[in-house]
Amino acid sequence: MTDAPFHIRRLTPADAAAFQALRLAGLQREPTAFSSSFEEECDEALDTVAQRLAPSPDHAVFGAFDAAGELLGVVGLGREGMRKLRHKAIIWGMVVTPAARRRGLGRALMQEAIAAAREVPGLLQLNLCVNAHNTAALRLYESLGFVAFGREPGAMLVNGVLQEEVLMALRWYVTS
Repeated sequence: MTDAPFHIRRLTPADAAAFQALRLAGLQREPTAFSSSFEEECDEALDTVAQRLAPSPDHAVFGAFDAAGELLGVVGLGREGMRKLRHKAIIWGMVVTPAARRRGLGRALMQEAIAAAREVPGLLQLNLCVNAHNTAALRLYESLGFVAFGREPGAMLVNGVLQEEVLMALRWYVTS
């Protein structure tokens, strides 16, 4: 349920500055939620960020905007590149500003990414990783049909502390 209007659309290179600012803030605020770090991305050229947002059938970044056009949240979708893995895509980089949480933005962003993935020919599965301590994210992903298929102890080392991740998948193929 939302308490203020927002809309979701695919980001374009013109959104690079807003995307980069939101991502860097998320990397600083919640370092255990991302495999990348603020230090790795803070000096990234805006042109490089814009290239990552360029239209492609195999990847997309979706953004949630408020009525004034402020970017409140993002989620990325990227198809695996290797031939034997191209039936899968990865959800990455989910972040919602603290002020915009509990308004349905995360769910709406994920629903948009899932809908886009289901439209890609030959794509059969979405995978994601989430910190085992991020119970809100785990509940969201489970409510959208993602199922845990494993855990990786020590998946990341953040500020000297090992972080465990839960590996999850959403499949829309039938197994025998």
